[in-house]
Amino acid sequence: MTIKLYCMGESGNAYKAALALELAGLEWEPVHVDFFGGETRTPEFRKINVMGEVPVLVDGDTTLTQSGVMQMYISEKTGKFGGKTSEEQREVMRWVFWDNHKLSSPAGMTRFLMNFLPEDKRPAEVIAFTQGRLQAAYASLNDHLEGRDWIVGDAITNADLSCCGYLFYPEPFGFERKDWPHIDRWLSNIENTPGWKHPYDLMPGSPADRA
Repeated sequence: MTIKLYCMGESGNAYKAALALELAGLEWEPVHVDFFGGETRTPEFRKINVMGEVPVLVDGDTTLTQSGVMQMYISEKTGKFGGKTSEEQREVMRWVFWDNHKLSSPAGMTRFLMNFLPEDKRPAEVIAFTQGRLQAAYASLNDHLEGRDWIVGDAITNADLSCCGYLFYPEPFGFERKDWPHIDRWLSNIENTPGWKHPYDLMPGSPADRA
């Protein structure tokens, strides 16, 4: 049975699940959600996810929300990306939790405020504050990746698939890849992984689609 991922190309959190599905080799299909048209606020979508968010993964009778849970589920199905030992598994989860709180959350909000709101409604002080938080997160990740090809162990894991969620997007939000050499090298490792795709190539929906 084909797994369905309710998603949109602009969502870095959806990308985390989509990339895990793709690299795991599972049979899946994206179902585009018109977030900007208000679809996540409709009663029909709330029946799928009461939280009114993307992504949502549906695999037969199993419905999952939150990208980290989806990544865990994919690891359970395939044995991939979860870490090779108990110690690695805990470390993978540590970085997934760190990313959700310290990196992806402010990155997603800042990118939204800077690119998807009308220019006259963009809160400059909020953007400056979240960009400051992001600089600290980039520094933590960059320092950790010095001398490492991957965040945990010697192969790509959910830690990598989570932390890269927003870092391939072209819209400006305060991340300059060239400023962080270890992150830059690590992102190249992910890009060179067989099966890797850019979020706008992996999922339907992009700013161009709304032009």
